[in-house]
Amino acid sequence: MDLQDQLKHLFPDHKPEPETETATPEDDIWMQDDPIICKYEKRKGKPITILEGYTGATEDFKLLAKELKTKLSVGGSFKDDKIIIQGDYRDKIMQILKEKGFAVKRVGG
Repeated sequence: MDLQDQLKHLFPDHKPEPETETATPEDDIWMQDDPIICKYEKRKGKPITILEGYTGATEDFKLLAKELKTKLSVGGSFKDDKIIIQGDYRDKIMQILKEKGFAVKRVGG
């Protein structure tokens, strides 16, 4: 006798409710129409990748920055509505953003 049968014997009047799927949004980051600009610069001789042009909430952009830094295992920061990633990771960043549904435009070198 399994657990379901035991429960049916204990509670004969109980009718199980139909299971409903709970939709959990994976990404609740606001999508935009304009592309995010992904550009490459060298500062003090070191390469950096800069993302700018996001028109959504600042908190969403900070979450995106944290996720990118975690996925790429690199350092970076968020300043003046720009994400600054240490190193030249334009291709990987553009691929990650396109998978999330963002439009991305590559600028520079």
